[in-house]
Amino acid sequence: MSIFRAATDLPAKIRVTRAMPILNFGSLNIDRVLRVGHIARPGETIAGTSLGVFAGGKGANQSVALARAGAQVAHAGKIGADGAWLLEKLSEEKVDTRWARVDGGTTGQAMIQVDDAGQNAIVLLAGANREIAPNEIDEALADFPAESWFLVQNETSSVGHAIQSAKARGMRVALNPAPFDSQVLEYPLDQVDLLCVNESEGAAMTGANAPRVIVAELAARLPKCEILLTLGSAGVLYRGASGPIHLAAPQVQAVDTTAAGDTFLGYFLAGRCGELGLRESLELACRAAALCVTRPGAMDSIPRLDEVLAFRGCRPAG
Repeated sequence: MSIFRAATDLPAKIRVTRAMPILNFGSLNIDRVLRVGHIARPGETIAGTSLGVFAGGKGANQSVALARAGAQVAHAGKIGADGAWLLEKLSEEKVDTRWARVDGGTTGQAMIQVDDAGQNAIVLLAGANREIAPNEIDEALADFPAESWFLVQNETSSVGHAIQSAKARGMRVALNPAPFDSQVLEYPLDQVDLLCVNESEGAAMTGANAPRVIVAELAARLPKCEILLTLGSAGVLYRGASGPIHLAAPQVQAVDTTAAGDTFLGYFLAGRCGELGLRESLELACRAAALCVTRPGAMDSIPRLDEVLAFRGCRPAG
């Protein structure tokens, strides 16, 4: 008997409401992706096999994931003149970029190694992403209603201010504290409604290593916050008012794991803004992330909703 079962828990069609906008204040990067046989070790020089230049940044990737899932999303952030094409790319995806600023600095850069197993190593140069002032955040927030979602990551400046200001306006705050650094622990995390972390970020925040312990620790510290712990090929652990949920991921052959977490969070939020329940939103997000890793690239690997609904895949039985 097969140890896998088809991932078919979703309806054939999903309506995602576009009535309530999601404001994503996030990074905009130019990704330079180098394919390698293995990730370079300290002191090692290796040969790459190809180089590609793509639109990226955790913030921009999550905006595209939201848009491709059918949500109404606006993206705020900052780029240099060299990154104007990034805004054109977002606009083509029906992301509202009116709150993104073009400054005289340098657009954020990501240098990404992707190995033959699909794993990656990323070095970031923040550029304009770290030049966002608190007043620029407040100006964007002023145009969005209470009860709408505000999404932020840790690739931009003024993140703590952004969380506080959005919450003061009555917005629901989602935080993806990636890439993690010690400053995350100084943010007003008690004002976050949804926290999405991977295993390394969760371990850094709690000092624990076992996924269930990480989630329990975060839930104890942030009792009013929904916790999402993404587990890669093992799926996701969720903890909220309804209790814990572990959902397995569809089993696929990974080509490139870049943007898988961004895809997961975008699709999960889109599901929550639509007609899906909690478990269905998790199922949708797991399926979208699994499909994402079967493709190379970051933003370009994010699937569209019709592809996700058509994708069945398999996941471990149980």
